[in-house]
Amino acid sequence: MLKPESVGAGSPEQSLVFFDLETTGLGQNCEIVQLAAVSGSHSLNLYVIPRCRMQRGAAKVTGFRVRRQRLYLHRQLVPTNSLREVLVSFIAFLQMLGRPLLIGHNSRRFDCRLLVRALDELDLRAQFESSISGCVDTLPLAREVLKDRCLQSFRQENLVRELLGVNYKAHDALEDVRALQALYSVLQPTPEVIWRHKFTLDTADSKPAVTAAKVPSKLSEQRPLWENFRQAVKVTESQNEEVHAL
Repeated sequence: MLKPESVGAGSPEQSLVFFDLETTGLGQNCEIVQLAAVSGSHSLNLYVIPRCRMQRGAAKVTGFRVRRQRLYLHRQLVPTNSLREVLVSFIAFLQMLGRPLLIGHNSRRFDCRLLVRALDELDLRAQFESSISGCVDTLPLAREVLKDRCLQSFRQENLVRELLGVNYKAHDALEDVRALQALYSVLQPTPEVIWRHKFTLDTADSKPAVTAAKVPSKLSEQRPLWENFRQAVKVTESQNEEVHAL
């Protein structure tokens, strides 16, 4: 069993990946529209045309619209990939970083559940789980770390405004993960706090638990992932902004 000391934010052997999803709504039956991830200066930002309709409230908040099987963000056409291509590219991104800790805000109750459903549907869950060392939800983590600050809201936008003194373009997955990465560096959770809030995809619906790491895929099995990853990133490369500090 791993010790808490091995999952520290400053541990040189532990990479951190911050991720976020934008979806067609807030229910568990909604679908992924955008998936973004960032780790240091490395970033991934991909879009999917959903199979269900965008809910009016979600469309208003995110700016996404689907017309004639094309996806628009704030009336600008964006390049898209299939859901399988997006997930395979995400797995390859994680593998590139050596089984990182996957971090999201309110991810345990929302993002990870949707991610699991999509991975199961496409039979990619085993590959995904072997590519990460665990998950951490910064919502309960922030509540613990900032319990003496008497904050009225622990929404990510509010935390970024309170702790970093800036406002940002929320509800855009890429901007959200960049902001979360900056927020996490300010929170500076101890290894013990991280350990208490660590969970796996299997335990997302229960108390955090630690499971044995699965054997990574063989290199020959990873090559298709890398090929798809390069293709997907190349398609969206021109659309991504340069990573910048908040």
